[in-house]
Amino acid sequence: MAKIHAGATLTPGFREFLPRWVSRQPWYRGDEVPTLRPIGFYRLEDPAGEVGMEAHLVSDGTDLYHVPLTYRGTPLPDAPAESLLATPDHSVLGTRWIYDAPVDPTWRARVLDLVRTGGVSEPAGRSGVGPAEARGVLDGPLGSRIEVVRVLTPGMRSDASGVVGTWYPDGPDGEPVTGCLAVVSL
Repeated sequence: MAKIHAGATLTPGFREFLPRWVSRQPWYRGDEVPTLRPIGFYRLEDPAGEVGMEAHLVSDGTDLYHVPLTYRGTPLPDAPAESLLATPDHSVLGTRWIYDAPVDPTWRARVLDLVRTGGVSEPAGRSGVGPAEARGVLDGPLGSRIEVVRVLTPGMRSDASGVVGTWYPDGPDGEPVTGCLAVVSL
C-alpha cells in the first residue's frame, strides 16, 4: 500500500498544472484554461506500494470532471508524452511523475480487480470536500477494456460491468449523488 505523507507538498501544485492539462483534453467542454474546484477524491491502493493512485473529481462551475491519476517515482515506460501531466517535486519523496491513470498498467489492473471483487476504493480524506467513493460492479463477463467516464452525470448508469461512484457536489454537508465512473467491456 502506498503511504500517504500528511503535510507533504508538491511543487508545482495541482492548482497550477491540472487546469492546463484538463484544458487540452478532447473531453473538456470549455474554451479556455478552467478554474477547477475540488468536489471529491478517492484512492486505489497498489498492493506493491509503489504506485500512488488517486482520482480527482473537479468542477469548472458548469461540468464535473473525473481525472484519475497515478504517481510514480520513475517515468512510466512507453507512456505517451501527452499522458504525463507534470513532474513536480514531492517534499518527502522527491520527483514524482504524474500520469493520466488509464495509460498506467498498475491502475488498469487495480480497476479490473475492483470490478471483479466488487471492491470499494479507499478514502482520500481532504478537508472542505465531501467523501468520494468508487465501487466495482460486475454485471456480466469481465472484459479488459476500461473506458473512463470523464464528464460525470449524476444518476448515469451503465448496463455493463464497471465502476460506480458516489460524491457530494455541494460539500460534505450536502446530499450524495451517484454515477458511472468507468465501464469495463470485452
